[in-house]
Parts: sequence; structure tokens; C-alpha cells
Amino acid sequence: MIQAVISRMAQNSFVLKGWSVTLATGILAVAISEKRQAFAWLGLLPALTFWGLDAFYLRQERLYRSLHDDVCAAFGSSTPVTFDMSTAKLRVSPSSWLRTLFSRTVVGLHAPLLAVIVTVALLVYREAIMAVVGCIMTGLNGR
Repeated sequence: MIQAVISRMAQNSFVLKGWSVTLATGILAVAISEKRQAFAWLGLLPALTFWGLDAFYLRQERLYRSLHDDVCAAFGSSTPVTFDMSTAKLRVSPSSWLRTLFSRTVVGLHAPLLAVIVTVALLVYREAIMAVVGCIMTGLNGR
């Protein structure tokens, strides 16, 4: 039972990563074709949401792996073996959701995706960037 939950959490995480890339790509394609910077910035919403959900599922998977280890350790010992699926009573709890949010497996996909979204958002409306750069250069030359 516990292994099935672990597999389901891993599958959910995998599906979320696919949806995150698909939605971000779709939103960025619309932003580029319509030359609308707001659409590109809108791509941050699902990307950040899926980043948080991915970290949630990874943490849940780690919790159930720890529960599985505890159940396996209980066999052959004086500790009664129960198949309680609650992770609240774990002796060793994995890292928090916030720490999981910045783990290598989660950041490895979502941070580059956010970087691409921000880059596209900045490049879609080049006139605004050129105006900002012009202001900065004028300010630097005027000193």
C-alpha cells in the first residue's frame, strides 16, 4: 500500500513537470506571436504554481518513503507492525516543504523555466527595454 502511494506521488510530480513546461511554452508562444509582454508575465503564474505543487508531491513522496522504512524496520522487532498511513508519527521527518522547494530535483527544472519566461517577457517588448537602456545611458553620460 505504501509503495503504491510512493509511486502515485512520483507520477504526480512527473505529470506536473510536463504540464508546467507545456503551459509555459504555450503562453510564451502566444506572447511572442501577439507581441504582448503581459502574456509573457502571465506565464509566471502557472510556472510558480507548478513549482510549489512539485515540491509538495516530492515532500509527500519522501514522507511515505520514510514511513515505508519505518514499517520495514518494525518487521522482526518488538515494535508492532501497523499499516497506518499517517506520516504524522514519523521518527525522522524529511525536510520541510520550503527546503524541498529549493532541492536540486525541483529547482533543476523550474528555475530555468522561470528564467526563460522572464527573458522572453523582457525581449518581447524590445522598445521598452531600449527606452530603459537609453535612460540609463543618458543618466550615466550626464554625470
